Amino acid sequence: MRSSLAPGIRLIRALPRDSWYRGLTLVLTFLFYASFHLSRKPISIVKSELHTNCSSLIPPNGTNSTTWCDWAPFDQANYKELFGALDNAFLVAYAIGMFISGIFGERLPLRYYLSGGMVLSGMFTALFGLAYFWEIHVLWYYIIIQICNGLVQTTGWPSVVTCVGNWFGKGKRGLIMGIWNSHTSVGNILGSLIAGVWVSSAWGLSFIVPGIIIAIMGIVCFLFLVEYPEDVDCSPPLHHTESEESEEKDPEVTLSTDDGSCSRENTIDSSEYPKEPAEQPEAISFLGALRIPGVVEFSLCLLFAKLVSYTFLYWLPLYIVNVAHFGAKEAGDLSTLFDVGGILGLAFFILACCVAVLFLYNHIGQNGIASSTAMLIVCGALVNGPYSLITTAVSADLGTHECLKGNAKALSTVTAIIDGTGSIGAALGPLLAGLISPTGWNNVFYMLITADILACLFLSRVMYKEIKGWCGCYTRKRG
Repeated sequence: MRSSLAPGIRLIRALPRDSWYRGLTLVLTFLFYASFHLSRKPISIVKSELHTNCSSLIPPNGTNSTTWCDWAPFDQANYKELFGALDNAFLVAYAIGMFISGIFGERLPLRYYLSGGMVLSGMFTALFGLAYFWEIHVLWYYIIIQICNGLVQTTGWPSVVTCVGNWFGKGKRGLIMGIWNSHTSVGNILGSLIAGVWVSSAWGLSFIVPGIIIAIMGIVCFLFLVEYPEDVDCSPPLHHTESEESEEKDPEVTLSTDDGSCSRENTIDSSEYPKEPAEQPEAISFLGALRIPGVVEFSLCLLFAKLVSYTFLYWLPLYIVNVAHFGAKEAGDLSTLFDVGGILGLAFFILACCVAVLFLYNHIGQNGIASSTAMLIVCGALVNGPYSLITTAVSADLGTHECLKGNAKALSTVTAIIDGTGSIGAALGPLLAGLISPTGWNNVFYMLITADILACLFLSRVMYKEIKGWCGCYTRKRG
């Protein structure tokens, strides 16, 4: 007597073939970009170990130096400026490379481009950690490694966003990317926990292990990533349908096209001419991408949002060590709560609330473990929420704007422009934190509050247009 078909097999047979490949693409790209952030996080955890308070430790016999336990060259009085230079080497290279990366991403096979970048990123991350075992104490070595790592890590973001955009249509993208964009926070959490295991014993392993992980994920990318649905005989998504082009049925089109004639005229053009099978659409130019409504506003908003986010990313553990007087591992573990909040965390109102929360965290966030835990989770939700939203769903929607006539290859360039502009803010934040922190941590928080206010201002015009579009659509429906 045979048993009935196993429930798991029935589930597999019930789901269409396209759904399995889409699910695989979503999981793989999630893991790929989480591994990028996993490899970026160790530097913020290790900072407090590279320069620590030696007076609380028992010095070896015959040692009179007050910095005997520090790691040269970060044993100097200007160690905060050196840490800022280290962060800036990575982030400036990342910002410059990001503008170029999107152009290459449109013209090279994504699987080769992404997997190569991941393997190289793993190599440079591991080389930073090997300095511990090789006893390298010259600043230029760390600076060069950070610059090279910043450049190769630009392969990640345009590639994964383009790949997801190739598989998922605009209608499902909001929900899908709302879940998918938590990869940044997941990667930061895993990076903090992994780096914290070895930070006090052999900090070199805090870099080597994440480097090995991202290199392995690069090999997985090479073996399993499918760039386009057509490559495995799956149906491609519809980025714009006739119903979406109707202003009465979808207010989002009104929001997107309210700003200029480009979108409205091209919508008319697309209905006059029959669809031609364009196998290889031409890649959009840099200036052409800037003309898409909303790209400039969201890019400038992301600049200041990322300034705040990356200041927390690179300086939060050191701030907790200096102000709350936790150990390096405990500070690293506690800093993960900021990324937990990022998973839980509209953009305009979130950024506005963030101004008040940053002010509160500066004054009451270190009054105890309970207040630190609560304020970090709230700050993470309010800081990382808009940042993740703009870099994922907004970038993908603008990259498949109707004025592009279905040219999905523009998605990589639009994503690179928005994230590249944001990366300028990401570079400025840690640099300013390193320069300002010697004058007091209060001034650092005032700088972050100012950046959040500016982010709100750049987003206010877009918000006004969207509210106007919603009101217009509602009035037409009632009429």
